[in-house]
Amino acid sequence: MSTAVPPPSRKEILSLFRSFLRSSRQFSDYNIREYTKRRTIDAFHHNKTLSNPTSISAAFADGKYQLQVAKRQALVYYFYSPKVKSIMDIKY
Repeated sequence: MSTAVPPPSRKEILSLFRSFLRSSRQFSDYNIREYTKRRTIDAFHHNKTLSNPTSISAAFADGKYQLQVAKRQALVYYFYSPKVKSIMDIKY
C-alpha cells in the first residue's frame, strides 16, 4: 500500500519559483542569466494548467531537483566564466 504525497501548496510553489529567479541572478553572463529566467517562467506557465495532484507533485519534485542543478551550474559557472562583461551589462 503506497501513501500518496499531498500536492505542494501555492506558497511552496511560489517559493520554488522565487528561488529559481534568485538562482538565475547568480549567473554573471547576461545571456545565461536571461535564458535561465525565461526558461523558469516558461516552465511554470506550462505547468500552471496541471490539475492532477500526482502530476503537480511530480512537477514540483522535478522543479526542486532542477533548482539544485541550476545552483550547481551557477557555482561552476562562477569559477570558470570569462571575466569579460556582456554589452548588455555595461552601464553608460
